Amino acid sequence: MDPQISMKGGETLNKSSKEQIVAELSEKLASAKAAFLADYRGLNVEQVDKLRGELRGAGVEYRVVKNTLLKLAAKGTSCECLSDHLAGPTAIAIAGADPVAPAKILSEFAKTNKTFALKVGSLNGNLLELAQIEALAELPSREVLLAKVLGSLNAPATNFVGVLAAIPRSLVQVLAAIQDKKAA
Repeated sequence: MDPQISMKGGETLNKSSKEQIVAELSEKLASAKAAFLADYRGLNVEQVDKLRGELRGAGVEYRVVKNTLLKLAAKGTSCECLSDHLAGPTAIAIAGADPVAPAKILSEFAKTNKTFALKVGSLNGNLLELAQIEALAELPSREVLLAKVLGSLNAPATNFVGVLAAIPRSLVQVLAAIQDKKAA
């Protein structure tokens, strides 16, 4: 006999459906760099669709999942630290590559929608409190950081080339001054 869970709208999940959801979530959480939990109570469908669209554009998956299924899926992953914070209505945003982009989007959304509240996050297995998520959101994007690193790495080579180019230029100037002195 398959135990069933009643979902909103009369939809039910049987044991095999729940196992499939847990397996899918576990796979996504295992490969995630970051995940963020939020309380979505009070949001209307239009607001949720807007948030989901912004996150999708940043390569982030946003889902509402039963806490018990999310706890099972998080076991053995870097997001297991989130398990103690799974209470009440919970949505999860799973970031694959860039953890800064979803932190920015979720923080901004929380500022403009007072009913939406970020709970906690996970970054490479470390639990992030709300203040740490906001600090993460203040960081420049991955592309900007990479450009700064590249600029820093490129600066010594550029300076070295400038010094090497200055040596012949100085020599030419000295020879021109000697020629001018002999001509006078």
